[in-house]
Amino acid sequence: MSPTDLPRSTYRLQVSAEFTLEQTAALADYVRLLGADWLYLSPLLQATRDSSHGYDVTDHGRVDEQRGGPEGLERAAAAARALDMGVLVDTVPNHMGVADPRQNDWWWQLLRDGREGRMAEAFDVDWAFGQGRLRIPVLGEELERVVADGQVSLGEDSVTVYGTEYPLAEGSADDVADRSAATPDELLAVLGRQHYELVHWTRADADLNYRRFFAVNTLAAVRVEVPWVFEQSHAEIVRWVREGLVQGIRVDHPDGLLDPGGYLDDLAAATGHAPVWVEKILEGEEQLPAFWQAAGTTGYDALATIDRVLVDPAGRGALDALDAALRAEGTDAPAETLDWHALIRRTKRRIADTILRSEVLRLERELPAPVPEAADALAELLACFPVYRSYLPVGAEQLEASLTAARASRPDLADAFDALAPLLADAAQPVAQRFQQSSGMVMAKGVEDTAFYRVSRLASLTEVGADPAEFAVDVDEFHRRQLVRQGAYPASLTALSTHDTKRGEDTRARIHVLAEIPEAWRTLLDELRAAVPLGDGPFENLLWESLVGAWPISAERAHAYAEKAAREAGTATTWTQPDEAFEARMHAAIDAVLEQGGALRALVEDFVTAVAPAGWSNGLAAKLLQIATPGVPDVYQGSELWETSLVDPDNRRPVDYDERRMLLARIDGEAPSATPNWMPGIDETAAAKLLVTSRALRVRRDRPELFTRYAPLPALGSAAAHAIVFDRGGAVAVATRLPVGLEQAGGWGDTVIVLPQRPVLDAFTGRRYDGGELRLAEVLGTYPVALLVEEENDR
Repeated sequence: MSPTDLPRSTYRLQVSAEFTLEQTAALADYVRLLGADWLYLSPLLQATRDSSHGYDVTDHGRVDEQRGGPEGLERAAAAARALDMGVLVDTVPNHMGVADPRQNDWWWQLLRDGREGRMAEAFDVDWAFGQGRLRIPVLGEELERVVADGQVSLGEDSVTVYGTEYPLAEGSADDVADRSAATPDELLAVLGRQHYELVHWTRADADLNYRRFFAVNTLAAVRVEVPWVFEQSHAEIVRWVREGLVQGIRVDHPDGLLDPGGYLDDLAAATGHAPVWVEKILEGEEQLPAFWQAAGTTGYDALATIDRVLVDPAGRGALDALDAALRAEGTDAPAETLDWHALIRRTKRRIADTILRSEVLRLERELPAPVPEAADALAELLACFPVYRSYLPVGAEQLEASLTAARASRPDLADAFDALAPLLADAAQPVAQRFQQSSGMVMAKGVEDTAFYRVSRLASLTEVGADPAEFAVDVDEFHRRQLVRQGAYPASLTALSTHDTKRGEDTRARIHVLAEIPEAWRTLLDELRAAVPLGDGPFENLLWESLVGAWPISAERAHAYAEKAAREAGTATTWTQPDEAFEARMHAAIDAVLEQGGALRALVEDFVTAVAPAGWSNGLAAKLLQIATPGVPDVYQGSELWETSLVDPDNRRPVDYDERRMLLARIDGEAPSATPNWMPGIDETAAAKLLVTSRALRVRRDRPELFTRYAPLPALGSAAAHAIVFDRGGAVAVATRLPVGLEQAGGWGDTVIVLPQRPVLDAFTGRRYDGGELRLAEVLGTYPVALLVEEENDR
């Protein structure tokens, strides 16, 4: 397989100590049988011990031992190669895990040697602000109290605080005669001589002097723009590609890098132009920078469009009214429709003023000369920035848009904006470079991790990469976006679920149904709120929508989700100052709804029973659209069955592959007791989804000549608005939308599609059609989706 070959589909696996590379190798045959042709693996470099995700890399030079080590990667790659499959690996260039300095030799050297050491060039530290010391926010009390409480001890080359080792600068403890019996004064003196300063954790918001991944103190940013840093941090990854162990690379969070385009150039040169996909969040009509050496994005843009074509636009008014009424409760304010963009400006500003104020203040320090009220103005510009970032000179218009909005919202800062504008527009200015790195941080924390938990008119719309202000799209707009995708980035990944999605694809598919029955939803919500009120209407709506979407759900999962969602929203409780009374009511409410035999559980189960078939229809439609539309379909681990997870870590739970193997064997008629041509029903077993996923993936893999174009096809007849139909060049996909409305209208009736007059075979049912005019009542009589494939001997 050539390094420049592209996958026809991928299957994402979360490799960890619980699911190792050995297990990955053993699963390759199943993934191949399912129909995917590349394995897509989470980060593999050595990470913090027991890390479940691998994004906290501690050593760029080796494969994580707990994940299987280099031998495990060799076996996984060999297993893929034997099946003619490729391997795509997630990489983390922006930051390293520094929670335990002893595990990260680069960070250990930085702390030991300070600003004069070589590693000072590797990490992004403002030494001047810390008076030559790097501030580490790990203390729960003032340092004197920590020492007095016996939480500090000296070793040969380290000092241990709260059980964590930190290195000693050379000679910094030589005056301590007996290190094992050092006095508090001696300990404080030694700590005062280090190149780092241990400070109270609350100082992270405003007093840090090193750049992080978002607001995660234990993930320190790395300066890959420095040539030797790039070379050393990528030597192992480049080896994987050069030796044929890996064929493609996924780049995590490129927007955190100083120069993402330059980084991608360096990566292409080092790997011989191996295909690269970037985790880039695009806003609205924003396109991936054309000068980037990337095959495409990781697919959140496609996810948002697929979701919205399955949402009934007619439900918007009622759900807007419900959301407005919930937000107006307990106030004298009128119930007004939410202005999403005004909300995110406020939440982004809150982030810039709190957990990311350290970044704002560092921007101020980068100015070549003082600007009065600069910090306030910079925070406002970050809050008003309309996309994740610019790449000057590309994206200068986004800075102009931010300046225009900021001037309108804060006319009192006009002089500061005037002074900052030319500096922020000059790519050679350090403040402009750092501003571009910071805007995405504020966007991610203010939108995805705050505003998404405050908006609840339809929870399925608050997804990574999506704009909740866009409620739905019609079929014509869906087709338009696919034509753009086919022309611009046909190799972009197409995602439905990932390790970062707020809700799994089938959780969202069920929530979509609420747009078709908004009054029924309001009735259930009123009953739940009357029985177990929490006093926070928007959050209650979000919570119950999410649990209904994921139902049936265990108490452990429900409680964990509720706590995270409530604290991320920050309206009734927070991470740093939990409201114990509110959280107690919240957990009691969940217990009441989950109580076996309870009246509230019966209410929810009756509702779920009513909406589940429509949710399953949406789920099958979304899966077909994911696999058949332009792009490279990426199937997240386990999502070939119903994927009803919630936000991480719920979406990273172990997957039962024995169940999936047996079910696929039954569908394929390979199990000894199986009935040939077994046709699974659409039910809670999700066998129908496995059928749709496997058959569509196999067609996509085995007959690529059928997927060379994108041509919208009209449906004709009384139910035409319920069909999404397109021809990919010999494979015609047909999917149902708005299934509740379709049923209420009496079904497909006279609705038809017209194909070329030549035979086609439905990949899902095996039925043969002669082409020409086809009745959807017949084509979609078994499943709400069809994939009509030209017979091979007719081309």
